[in-house]
Amino acid sequence: MPVGLFRVCLLVITAIVNHPLFFPKENGTIPENTEEIIQKMKEREESLRLEQLRLEQEIADQEATQKALEKAAVVVEESKEEKVRWDMWTALSMVIFLLIELWRQDFQEGNWQDTGGEEDDMAVLGKAFKGVAFPDKAVLASFYEKRILGTTGDMARMREMVEGFADDLLEALRSVCNRDADMEVEDCMGVGSMYENWRVRKPFVCDLIVPFAPPEPYCFRCQTWCSGDSFPPDEQGYGTIKVCRADEDATGCICDKTKLGEDMLCLLHSQVSSTRPSSEMEDLLCFKNTQYLDADQVMKWFQIAVTKAWNRISHKYEFDLSFSLLDSPGALKIKFKSGKSIAFNLTPVVQYENSDVYFISHFPRSSLAEDIPSSTHWFLTFAVYERRFIQLVSKTLPANACHVSCLQILSFLHGKQCSLTGPSGLTNYHLKTVLLHLLQARPSQDWAPEKLEARLQDMLKFIEKCLHEKKLYHFFIGNGKVPAELGFPIIFQRAEPLNLFRPFVLRRDIYRKMVDTFHEMLRNMSALINEYTVHIPLAHTNGIRKE
Repeated sequence: MPVGLFRVCLLVITAIVNHPLFFPKENGTIPENTEEIIQKMKEREESLRLEQLRLEQEIADQEATQKALEKAAVVVEESKEEKVRWDMWTALSMVIFLLIELWRQDFQEGNWQDTGGEEDDMAVLGKAFKGVAFPDKAVLASFYEKRILGTTGDMARMREMVEGFADDLLEALRSVCNRDADMEVEDCMGVGSMYENWRVRKPFVCDLIVPFAPPEPYCFRCQTWCSGDSFPPDEQGYGTIKVCRADEDATGCICDKTKLGEDMLCLLHSQVSSTRPSSEMEDLLCFKNTQYLDADQVMKWFQIAVTKAWNRISHKYEFDLSFSLLDSPGALKIKFKSGKSIAFNLTPVVQYENSDVYFISHFPRSSLAEDIPSSTHWFLTFAVYERRFIQLVSKTLPANACHVSCLQILSFLHGKQCSLTGPSGLTNYHLKTVLLHLLQARPSQDWAPEKLEARLQDMLKFIEKCLHEKKLYHFFIGNGKVPAELGFPIIFQRAEPLNLFRPFVLRRDIYRKMVDTFHEMLRNMSALINEYTVHIPLAHTNGIRKE
Protein backbone atom coordinates (compact mmCIF):
# COMPACT_ATOMS: atom_id res chain seq x y z
CA MET A 1 0.00 0.00 0.00
CA PRO A 2 2.65 2.50 0.84
CA VAL A 3 4.59 1.47 -2.19
CA GLY A 4 1.63 2.02 -4.50
CA LEU A 5 0.90 5.34 -2.85
CA PHE A 6 4.52 6.36 -3.41
CA ARG A 7 4.27 5.50 -7.08
CA VAL A 8 1.07 7.49 -7.49
CA CYS A 9 2.65 10.50 -5.90
CA LEU A 10 5.75 10.16 -8.06
CA LEU A 11 3.60 10.03 -11.17
CA VAL A 12 1.67 13.12 -10.17
CA ILE A 13 4.83 15.01 -9.48
CA THR A 14 6.26 14.03 -12.85
CA ALA A 15 3.14 15.14 -14.65
CA ILE A 16 3.16 18.47 -12.88
CA VAL A 17 6.82 19.06 -13.72
CA ASN A 18 6.35 18.33 -17.37
CA HIS A 19 3.16 20.35 -17.75
CA PRO A 20 3.63 23.16 -20.29
CA LEU A 21 1.74 25.71 -18.28
CA PHE A 22 4.22 25.56 -15.48
CA PHE A 23 7.46 25.41 -17.48
CA PRO A 24 7.32 26.95 -20.97
CA LYS A 25 9.72 25.75 -23.64
CA GLU A 26 12.49 28.27 -23.06
CA ASN A 27 14.99 26.07 -24.78
CA GLY A 28 13.26 26.74 -28.13
CA THR A 29 14.28 30.45 -28.16
CA ILE A 30 17.89 29.91 -27.32
CA PRO A 31 19.07 29.22 -30.86
CA GLU A 32 17.40 32.40 -32.26
CA ASN A 33 18.87 34.74 -29.62
CA THR A 34 22.34 33.28 -30.14
CA GLU A 35 22.37 34.02 -33.85
CA GLU A 36 21.31 37.62 -33.29
CA ILE A 37 23.98 38.09 -30.68
CA ILE A 38 26.59 36.61 -32.96
CA GLN A 39 25.46 38.86 -35.83
CA LYS A 40 25.60 41.94 -33.61
CA MET A 41 29.01 40.90 -32.35
CA LYS A 42 30.22 40.60 -35.94
CA GLU A 43 28.84 44.02 -36.83
CA ARG A 44 30.48 45.50 -33.78
CA GLU A 45 33.73 43.84 -34.64
CA GLU A 46 33.53 45.21 -38.20
CA SER A 47 32.83 48.73 -36.97
CA LEU A 48 35.72 48.47 -34.53
CA ARG A 49 37.97 47.26 -37.34
CA LEU A 50 36.95 50.18 -39.58
CA GLU A 51 37.52 52.60 -36.71
CA GLN A 52 40.93 51.06 -36.15
CA LEU A 53 41.78 51.50 -39.84
CA ARG A 54 40.62 55.11 -39.74
CA LEU A 55 42.72 55.81 -36.70
CA GLU A 56 45.73 54.12 -38.27
CA GLN A 57 45.25 56.23 -41.45
CA GLU A 58 45.05 59.42 -39.41
CA ILE A 59 48.20 58.44 -37.54
CA ALA A 60 49.96 57.68 -40.85
CA ASP A 61 48.86 61.03 -42.32
CA GLN A 62 50.12 62.85 -39.26
CA GLU A 63 53.44 61.04 -39.50
CA ALA A 64 53.72 61.84 -43.25
CA THR A 65 52.94 65.51 -42.56
CA GLN A 66 55.53 65.57 -39.83
CA LYS A 67 58.12 64.00 -42.13
CA ALA A 68 57.27 66.47 -44.91
CA LEU A 69 57.73 69.38 -42.53
CA GLU A 70 61.03 67.97 -41.36
CA LYS A 71 62.14 67.41 -44.97
CA ALA A 72 61.13 70.96 -45.97
CA ALA A 73 63.12 72.31 -43.07
CA VAL A 74 66.12 70.28 -44.24
CA VAL A 75 65.69 71.54 -47.85
CA VAL A 76 65.50 75.14 -46.68
CA GLU A 77 68.63 74.64 -44.66
CA GLU A 78 70.40 73.00 -47.58
CA SER A 79 69.25 75.76 -49.97
CA LYS A 80 70.77 78.33 -47.67
CA GLU A 81 74.02 76.43 -47.71
CA GLU A 82 73.75 75.91 -51.51
CA LYS A 83 73.12 79.62 -52.03
CA VAL A 84 76.26 80.42 -50.12
CA ARG A 85 78.17 77.87 -52.23
CA TRP A 86 76.53 79.19 -55.44
CA ASP A 87 77.55 82.76 -54.60
CA MET A 88 81.09 81.53 -54.16
CA TRP A 89 80.99 79.65 -57.48
CA THR A 90 79.49 82.70 -59.24
CA ALA A 91 82.26 84.91 -58.01
CA LEU A 92 84.85 82.31 -58.96
CA SER A 93 83.27 81.90 -62.43
CA MET A 94 83.38 85.65 -63.01
CA VAL A 95 87.06 85.71 -62.11
CA ILE A 96 87.74 82.79 -64.47
CA PHE A 97 85.73 84.49 -67.24
CA LEU A 98 87.71 87.71 -66.88
CA LEU A 99 90.97 85.77 -66.99
CA ILE A 100 89.83 83.92 -70.12
CA GLU A 101 88.80 87.21 -71.76
CA LEU A 102 92.18 88.76 -70.99
CA TRP A 103 93.90 85.65 -72.32
CA ARG A 104 91.72 85.73 -75.46
CA GLN A 105 92.71 89.30 -76.24
CA ASP A 106 96.38 88.48 -75.73
CA PHE A 107 95.95 85.36 -77.84
CA GLN A 108 94.37 87.32 -80.68
CA GLU A 109 97.19 89.85 -80.62
CA GLY A 110 99.85 87.19 -80.44
CA ASN A 111 98.45 84.39 -82.56
CA TRP A 112 95.60 86.04 -84.53
CA GLN A 113 93.55 83.32 -86.20
CA ASP A 114 94.47 79.70 -85.51
CA THR A 115 95.63 78.85 -89.01
CA GLY A 116 97.27 75.60 -88.10
CA GLY A 117 100.79 76.73 -88.91
CA GLU A 118 102.20 73.55 -87.42
CA GLU A 119 101.69 70.13 -88.96
CA ASP A 120 99.97 68.86 -85.79
CA ASP A 121 97.44 71.69 -85.94
CA MET A 122 96.70 71.09 -89.61
CA ALA A 123 96.25 67.33 -89.17
CA VAL A 124 92.59 67.71 -88.29
CA LEU A 125 90.88 65.35 -90.70
CA GLY A 126 87.15 65.27 -90.11
CA LYS A 127 84.50 62.89 -91.33
CA ALA A 128 84.34 64.70 -94.66
CA PHE A 129 87.83 63.48 -95.62
CA LYS A 130 87.21 59.83 -94.85
CA GLY A 131 87.17 57.80 -98.03
CA VAL A 132 88.11 60.79 -100.23
CA ALA A 133 90.53 59.88 -103.03
CA PHE A 134 92.83 62.89 -103.32
CA PRO A 135 94.52 63.41 -106.72
CA ASP A 136 98.28 62.94 -106.78
CA LYS A 137 100.86 65.49 -107.87
CA ALA A 138 101.01 64.34 -111.47
CA VAL A 139 97.24 64.54 -111.97
CA LEU A 140 97.05 67.97 -110.34
CA ALA A 141 99.90 69.29 -112.46
CA SER A 142 98.31 67.98 -115.65
CA PHE A 143 94.92 69.39 -114.69
CA TYR A 144 96.38 72.80 -113.91
CA GLU A 145 98.33 72.96 -117.15
CA LYS A 146 95.48 71.85 -119.41
CA ARG A 147 92.47 73.48 -117.79
CA ILE A 148 93.68 76.62 -116.00
CA LEU A 149 97.03 77.83 -117.26
CA GLY A 150 95.76 78.63 -120.75
CA THR A 151 93.38 81.34 -119.52
CA THR A 152 96.06 83.75 -118.28
CA GLY A 153 96.64 85.33 -121.67
CA ASP A 154 92.92 85.98 -122.15
CA MET A 155 92.75 87.82 -118.81
CA ALA A 156 95.66 90.12 -119.63
CA ARG A 157 94.21 91.19 -122.98
CA MET A 158 90.76 91.73 -121.50
CA ARG A 159 92.11 93.83 -118.61
CA GLU A 160 93.97 96.08 -121.02
CA MET A 161 90.91 96.61 -123.22
CA VAL A 162 88.50 97.27 -120.30
CA GLU A 163 90.85 99.67 -118.51
CA GLY A 164 91.37 101.74 -121.65
CA PHE A 165 87.64 102.01 -122.30
CA ALA A 166 86.85 102.79 -118.63
CA ASP A 167 89.36 105.65 -118.59
CA ASP A 168 87.77 107.11 -121.71
CA LEU A 169 84.27 106.72 -120.26
CA LEU A 170 85.21 108.40 -116.97
CA GLU A 171 86.85 111.28 -118.81
CA ALA A 172 83.60 111.80 -120.72
CA LEU A 173 81.69 111.57 -117.44
CA ARG A 174 83.74 114.40 -115.96
CA SER A 175 83.03 116.55 -118.99
CA VAL A 176 79.24 116.15 -118.73
CA CYS A 177 79.11 116.79 -114.98
CA ASN A 178 78.74 120.19 -113.38
CA ARG A 179 82.01 120.79 -111.59
CA ASP A 180 80.36 123.18 -109.12
CA ALA A 181 77.44 120.92 -108.14
CA ASP A 182 78.14 117.29 -109.11
CA MET A 183 80.43 114.76 -107.47
CA GLU A 184 84.06 114.73 -108.58
CA VAL A 185 85.11 111.40 -110.07
CA GLU A 186 88.70 110.15 -109.78
CA ASP A 187 90.60 107.51 -111.79
CA CYS A 188 89.47 103.89 -111.51
CA MET A 189 91.45 101.01 -109.97
CA GLY A 190 91.28 97.31 -110.75
CA VAL A 191 90.64 94.88 -107.89
CA GLY A 192 89.56 91.29 -107.39
CA SER A 193 90.43 87.98 -109.00
CA MET A 194 91.08 89.38 -112.48
CA TYR A 195 93.83 91.65 -111.14
CA GLU A 196 95.20 89.08 -108.69
CA ASN A 197 95.56 86.55 -111.55
CA TRP A 198 93.49 83.73 -110.06
CA ARG A 199 90.22 84.05 -111.99
CA VAL A 200 89.50 80.73 -113.74
CA ARG A 201 85.82 80.54 -114.65
CA LYS A 202 84.28 82.28 -117.62
CA PRO A 203 82.84 84.73 -118.36
CA PHE A 204 85.70 86.90 -117.19
CA VAL A 205 84.51 90.06 -115.42
CA CYS A 206 86.80 92.94 -114.48
CA ASP A 207 86.02 94.75 -111.22
CA LEU A 208 86.93 98.45 -111.21
CA ILE A 209 86.30 100.84 -108.32
CA VAL A 210 85.88 104.58 -108.90
CA PRO A 211 86.50 106.94 -105.95
CA PHE A 212 84.40 110.09 -105.89
CA ALA A 213 84.28 113.18 -103.69
CA PRO A 214 81.75 115.99 -103.09
CA PRO A 215 82.15 119.42 -104.71
CA GLU A 216 83.66 122.29 -102.80
CA PRO A 217 83.16 123.46 -100.11
CA TYR A 218 81.88 120.07 -98.92
CA CYS A 219 83.76 117.01 -97.74
CA PHE A 220 83.06 113.48 -96.51
CA ARG A 221 83.46 112.59 -92.84
CA CYS A 222 83.54 108.81 -92.47
CA GLN A 223 82.62 106.86 -89.37
CA THR A 224 83.24 103.13 -88.99
CA TRP A 225 81.89 100.58 -86.52
CA CYS A 226 85.27 100.51 -84.76
CA SER A 227 85.72 104.28 -84.46
CA GLY A 228 84.39 104.45 -80.89
CA ASP A 229 80.61 104.64 -81.12
CA SER A 230 78.69 101.46 -80.45
CA PHE A 231 77.39 99.61 -83.49
CA PRO A 232 75.03 96.62 -83.30
CA PRO A 233 76.62 93.24 -84.11
CA ASP A 234 74.83 93.07 -87.45
CA GLU A 235 76.42 96.39 -88.50
CA GLN A 236 80.03 95.36 -87.90
CA GLY A 237 82.02 95.88 -91.06
CA TYR A 238 79.88 98.86 -92.05
CA GLY A 239 80.18 102.60 -91.69
CA THR A 240 78.41 105.85 -92.45
CA ILE A 241 79.46 108.84 -94.54
CA LYS A 242 78.44 112.32 -93.44
CA VAL A 243 78.46 115.23 -95.89
CA CYS A 244 79.84 118.33 -94.17
CA ARG A 245 81.34 121.65 -95.09
CA ALA A 246 85.10 121.66 -95.15
CA ASP A 247 85.26 124.41 -92.50
CA GLU A 248 82.86 122.57 -90.18
CA ASP A 249 84.25 120.78 -87.16
CA ALA A 250 83.87 117.02 -87.20
CA THR A 251 81.66 117.10 -84.12
CA GLY A 252 79.66 120.10 -85.36
CA CYS A 253 79.51 123.63 -84.02
CA ILE A 254 77.51 124.41 -80.89
CA CYS A 255 75.33 126.76 -82.91
CA ASP A 256 73.82 123.71 -84.63
CA LYS A 257 72.85 122.17 -81.29
CA THR A 258 71.77 125.21 -79.24
CA LYS A 259 69.21 127.93 -79.95
CA LEU A 260 71.00 131.24 -79.89
CA GLY A 261 69.21 134.41 -78.90
CA GLU A 262 68.23 137.05 -81.42
CA ASP A 263 71.01 139.31 -80.21
CA MET A 264 73.64 136.53 -80.31
CA LEU A 265 75.73 135.61 -83.35
CA CYS A 266 78.05 132.66 -84.01
CA LEU A 267 81.54 133.95 -84.80
CA LEU A 268 82.43 130.80 -86.78
CA HIS A 269 79.39 130.47 -89.04
CA SER A 270 77.24 133.05 -90.69
CA GLN A 271 73.49 132.73 -90.79
CA VAL A 272 73.68 131.55 -94.40
CA SER A 273 76.12 128.74 -93.75
CA SER A 274 74.42 127.54 -90.58
CA THR A 275 71.17 126.68 -92.34
CA ARG A 276 71.13 123.95 -94.93
CA PRO A 277 67.87 123.27 -96.75
CA SER A 278 66.97 119.61 -97.17
CA SER A 279 66.86 120.03 -100.95
CA GLU A 280 70.51 121.06 -100.94
CA MET A 281 71.51 117.91 -99.05
CA GLU A 282 69.44 115.76 -101.39
CA ASP A 283 71.32 117.30 -104.30
CA LEU A 284 74.46 116.06 -102.53
CA LEU A 285 73.00 112.50 -102.66
CA CYS A 286 72.10 112.39 -98.97
CA PHE A 287 69.26 110.46 -97.42
CA LYS A 288 66.11 112.52 -96.95
CA ASN A 289 66.35 115.07 -94.12
CA THR A 290 69.84 113.86 -93.11
CA GLN A 291 73.46 114.61 -93.91
CA TYR A 292 74.35 110.96 -94.53
CA LEU A 293 75.29 109.79 -98.00
CA ASP A 294 72.67 107.48 -99.50
CA ALA A 295 73.92 104.49 -101.52
CA ASP A 296 70.70 104.34 -103.53
CA GLN A 297 70.98 107.99 -104.48
CA VAL A 298 74.58 107.43 -105.49
CA MET A 299 73.52 104.48 -107.66
CA LYS A 300 70.94 106.59 -109.52
CA TRP A 301 73.35 109.47 -110.00
CA PHE A 302 76.11 107.21 -111.28
CA GLN A 303 73.88 105.39 -113.76
CA ILE A 304 72.61 108.68 -115.18
CA ALA A 305 76.14 110.10 -115.38
CA VAL A 306 77.48 106.97 -117.14
CA THR A 307 74.59 107.08 -119.63
CA LYS A 308 75.33 110.72 -120.47
CA ALA A 309 79.04 109.97 -120.81
CA TRP A 310 78.40 107.06 -123.18
CA ASN A 311 76.09 109.17 -125.35
CA ARG A 312 78.95 111.62 -125.79
CA ILE A 313 81.58 109.07 -126.90
CA SER A 314 79.47 106.28 -128.42
CA HIS A 315 80.23 107.46 -131.97
CA LYS A 316 83.89 106.51 -131.51
CA TYR A 317 83.23 102.82 -130.86
CA GLU A 318 81.75 100.04 -132.95
CA PHE A 319 79.93 98.32 -130.11
CA ASP A 320 77.01 98.97 -127.77
CA LEU A 321 77.16 99.60 -124.02
CA SER A 322 74.35 98.68 -121.62
CA PHE A 323 73.70 98.03 -117.95
CA SER A 324 73.67 94.28 -117.32
CA LEU A 325 72.25 94.37 -113.76
CA LEU A 326 69.63 96.87 -112.65
CA ASP A 327 70.49 96.57 -108.94
CA SER A 328 74.19 97.35 -109.44
CA PRO A 329 75.14 100.90 -110.39
CA GLY A 330 78.06 100.05 -112.66
CA ALA A 331 77.46 96.52 -113.96
CA LEU A 332 78.15 97.19 -117.65
CA LYS A 333 78.28 94.99 -120.73
CA ILE A 334 79.97 95.68 -124.06
CA LYS A 335 78.21 94.02 -126.99
CA PHE A 336 80.10 93.64 -130.26
CA LYS A 337 78.42 93.27 -133.65
CA SER A 338 79.82 89.75 -133.90
CA GLY A 339 77.68 88.71 -130.94
CA LYS A 340 80.51 88.50 -128.42
CA SER A 341 80.28 90.48 -125.20
CA ILE A 342 82.53 91.66 -122.36
CA ALA A 343 81.19 92.39 -118.89
CA PHE A 344 82.83 94.60 -116.29
CA ASN A 345 81.85 96.41 -113.10
CA LEU A 346 82.47 100.09 -112.52
CA THR A 347 81.51 100.66 -108.88
CA PRO A 348 81.57 104.06 -107.10
CA VAL A 349 83.41 104.10 -103.75
CA VAL A 350 84.37 106.62 -101.07
CA GLN A 351 87.91 106.73 -99.71
CA TYR A 352 88.34 106.29 -95.96
CA GLU A 353 90.50 109.20 -94.80
CA ASN A 354 93.91 108.98 -96.53
CA SER A 355 94.07 105.20 -96.80
CA ASP A 356 93.25 102.67 -99.51
CA VAL A 357 90.26 101.39 -97.56
CA TYR A 358 87.04 102.28 -99.36
CA PHE A 359 83.34 102.44 -98.58
CA ILE A 360 81.61 100.57 -101.38
CA SER A 361 78.00 101.19 -102.34
CA HIS A 362 77.22 97.76 -103.80
CA PHE A 363 78.90 94.40 -104.21
CA PRO A 364 78.38 93.11 -107.75
CA ARG A 365 77.74 89.35 -108.06
CA SER A 366 78.12 88.85 -104.32
CA SER A 367 75.99 88.01 -101.31
CA LEU A 368 78.10 90.13 -98.95
CA ALA A 369 75.65 93.04 -99.07
CA GLU A 370 72.38 91.13 -99.06
CA ASP A 371 71.47 92.27 -95.55
CA ILE A 372 72.68 95.89 -95.49
CA PRO A 373 70.97 97.59 -92.51
CA SER A 374 70.00 100.68 -94.54
CA SER A 375 71.03 102.65 -97.60
CA THR A 376 73.12 104.97 -95.40
CA HIS A 377 75.32 102.07 -94.27
CA TRP A 378 78.29 101.38 -96.51
CA PHE A 379 80.40 98.23 -96.42
CA LEU A 380 84.18 98.61 -96.20
CA THR A 381 86.32 96.90 -98.82
CA PHE A 382 90.02 96.12 -98.33
CA ALA A 383 90.49 94.85 -101.89
CA VAL A 384 93.42 97.17 -102.65
CA TYR A 385 95.33 95.99 -99.57
CA GLU A 386 94.51 92.38 -100.37
CA ARG A 387 96.03 92.76 -103.82
CA ARG A 388 99.11 94.48 -102.39
CA PHE A 389 99.56 91.80 -99.73
CA ILE A 390 99.54 89.04 -102.34
CA GLN A 391 102.05 90.97 -104.44
CA LEU A 392 104.26 91.60 -101.39
CA VAL A 393 104.25 87.97 -100.26
CA SER A 394 104.81 86.68 -103.79
CA LYS A 395 108.20 88.43 -103.86
CA THR A 396 109.39 86.27 -100.96
CA LEU A 397 108.11 82.93 -102.31
CA PRO A 398 110.06 80.46 -104.47
CA ALA A 399 109.87 80.70 -108.24
CA ASN A 400 106.58 79.39 -109.68
CA ALA A 401 105.09 79.20 -106.19
CA CYS A 402 101.87 77.22 -105.85
CA HIS A 403 99.78 79.69 -103.82
CA VAL A 404 97.85 81.08 -106.80
CA SER A 405 97.50 77.58 -108.27
CA CYS A 406 95.86 76.32 -105.05
CA LEU A 407 93.31 79.12 -105.11
CA GLN A 408 92.60 78.63 -108.82
CA ILE A 409 92.03 74.87 -108.48
CA LEU A 410 89.82 75.27 -105.43
CA SER A 411 87.81 78.07 -107.04
CA PHE A 412 87.29 75.96 -110.17
CA LEU A 413 86.15 72.88 -108.23
CA HIS A 414 83.79 74.89 -106.03
CA GLY A 415 82.30 76.65 -109.03
CA LYS A 416 81.72 73.36 -110.83
CA GLN A 417 80.07 71.87 -107.75
CA CYS A 418 77.77 74.89 -107.39
CA SER A 419 76.74 74.52 -111.03
CA LEU A 420 75.66 70.96 -110.20
CA THR A 421 73.97 71.43 -106.81
CA GLY A 422 73.06 75.12 -106.81
CA PRO A 423 74.56 78.26 -105.21
CA SER A 424 76.37 78.01 -101.91
CA GLY A 425 77.02 80.50 -99.12
CA LEU A 426 80.72 79.74 -99.48
CA THR A 427 82.11 82.31 -101.94
CA ASN A 428 85.39 82.89 -103.75
CA TYR A 429 86.11 85.67 -101.26
CA HIS A 430 86.01 83.13 -98.43
CA LEU A 431 88.43 80.93 -100.35
CA LYS A 432 90.80 83.87 -100.90
CA THR A 433 90.60 84.75 -97.19
CA VAL A 434 91.71 81.21 -96.33
CA LEU A 435 94.69 81.57 -98.66
CA LEU A 436 95.67 84.91 -97.09
CA HIS A 437 95.67 83.34 -93.61
CA LEU A 438 97.84 80.44 -94.77
CA LEU A 439 100.24 82.74 -96.64
CA GLN A 440 100.85 84.58 -93.39
CA ALA A 441 101.08 81.44 -91.25
CA ARG A 442 103.38 79.23 -93.36
CA PRO A 443 107.03 79.85 -94.22
CA SER A 444 107.94 80.76 -97.78
CA GLN A 445 109.56 77.42 -98.67
CA ASP A 446 106.25 75.61 -98.02
CA TRP A 447 104.84 77.19 -101.19
CA ALA A 448 107.31 75.61 -103.59
CA PRO A 449 105.65 74.27 -106.80
CA GLU A 450 106.23 70.62 -105.84
CA LYS A 451 104.14 71.13 -102.67
CA LEU A 452 100.94 71.95 -104.52
CA GLU A 453 99.16 68.83 -103.29
CA ALA A 454 100.04 69.42 -99.62
CA ARG A 455 99.02 73.09 -99.68
CA LEU A 456 95.74 72.28 -101.41
CA GLN A 457 94.98 69.78 -98.65
CA ASP A 458 95.85 72.46 -96.08
CA MET A 459 93.31 74.83 -97.59
CA LEU A 460 90.59 72.16 -97.59
CA LYS A 461 91.31 71.22 -93.98
CA PHE A 462 91.28 74.87 -92.97
CA ILE A 463 87.90 75.39 -94.66
CA GLU A 464 86.48 72.30 -92.98
CA LYS A 465 87.62 73.53 -89.59
CA CYS A 466 86.09 76.98 -90.18
CA LEU A 467 82.81 75.43 -91.28
CA HIS A 468 82.73 73.24 -88.20
CA GLU A 469 83.41 76.17 -85.86
CA LYS A 470 81.34 78.64 -87.94
CA LYS A 471 84.26 81.04 -87.73
CA LEU A 472 86.32 82.55 -90.54
CA TYR A 473 87.91 85.82 -89.52
CA HIS A 474 88.52 88.67 -91.92
CA PHE A 475 92.20 88.73 -92.76
CA PHE A 476 92.88 92.42 -92.06
CA ILE A 477 90.36 93.42 -89.37
CA GLY A 478 91.85 92.67 -85.96
CA ASN A 479 95.08 91.30 -87.42
CA GLY A 480 98.04 92.83 -85.62
CA LYS A 481 100.55 91.04 -87.87
CA VAL A 482 99.82 92.93 -91.08
CA PRO A 483 103.17 93.90 -92.67
CA ALA A 484 104.09 97.51 -91.97
CA GLU A 485 105.07 97.95 -95.63
CA LEU A 486 101.41 97.99 -96.60
CA GLY A 487 100.67 101.12 -94.53
CA PHE A 488 97.46 99.57 -93.26
CA PRO A 489 95.39 101.81 -90.89
CA ILE A 490 96.07 100.93 -87.27
CA ILE A 491 92.43 101.47 -86.26
CA PHE A 492 91.40 98.32 -88.10
CA GLN A 493 94.29 96.27 -86.72
CA ARG A 494 93.16 97.09 -83.17
CA ALA A 495 89.49 96.35 -83.87
CA GLU A 496 87.74 93.17 -82.78
CA PRO A 497 88.14 90.39 -85.38
CA LEU A 498 85.25 90.23 -87.84
CA ASN A 499 83.76 86.76 -88.35
CA LEU A 500 82.78 86.37 -92.01
CA PHE A 501 80.68 83.30 -91.11
CA ARG A 502 78.60 85.15 -88.53
CA PRO A 503 75.55 85.53 -90.87
CA PHE A 504 75.37 81.73 -91.16
CA VAL A 505 75.07 81.17 -87.39
CA LEU A 506 71.39 82.14 -87.37
CA ARG A 507 70.57 81.10 -90.95
CA ARG A 508 70.89 77.37 -90.51
CA ASP A 509 69.40 76.48 -93.89
CA ILE A 510 72.12 78.38 -95.74
CA TYR A 511 74.79 76.98 -93.44
CA ARG A 512 73.57 73.41 -93.98
CA LYS A 513 73.57 73.88 -97.75
CA MET A 514 77.08 75.35 -97.61
CA VAL A 515 78.42 72.39 -95.61
CA ASP A 516 76.68 69.86 -97.85
CA THR A 517 78.06 71.51 -100.99
CA PHE A 518 81.59 71.47 -99.57
CA HIS A 519 81.37 67.80 -98.63
CA GLU A 520 79.93 66.95 -102.03
CA MET A 521 82.79 68.82 -103.68
CA LEU A 522 85.29 66.72 -101.72
CA ARG A 523 83.65 63.51 -102.89
CA ASN A 524 83.53 64.65 -106.53
CA MET A 525 86.95 66.32 -106.56
CA SER A 526 88.94 63.42 -107.98
CA ALA A 527 86.30 62.66 -110.63
CA LEU A 528 86.10 66.30 -111.78
CA ILE A 529 89.86 66.66 -112.02
CA ASN A 530 90.26 63.39 -113.92
CA GLU A 531 87.42 64.31 -116.28
CA TYR A 532 88.89 67.67 -117.24
CA THR A 533 92.39 66.22 -117.40
CA VAL A 534 91.64 63.23 -119.63
CA HIS A 535 88.91 64.51 -121.91
CA ILE A 536 90.32 67.90 -122.89
CA PRO A 537 91.94 67.41 -126.31
CA LEU A 538 95.39 68.78 -126.82
CA ALA A 539 94.28 70.73 -129.89
CA HIS A 540 91.58 72.44 -127.84
CA THR A 541 94.13 73.34 -125.20
CA ASN A 542 96.45 74.83 -127.79
CA GLY A 543 93.53 76.76 -129.24
CA ILE A 544 92.81 78.27 -125.85
CA ARG A 545 96.38 79.46 -125.52
CA LYS A 546 96.35 81.06 -128.97
CA GLU A 547 93.16 83.05 -128.36
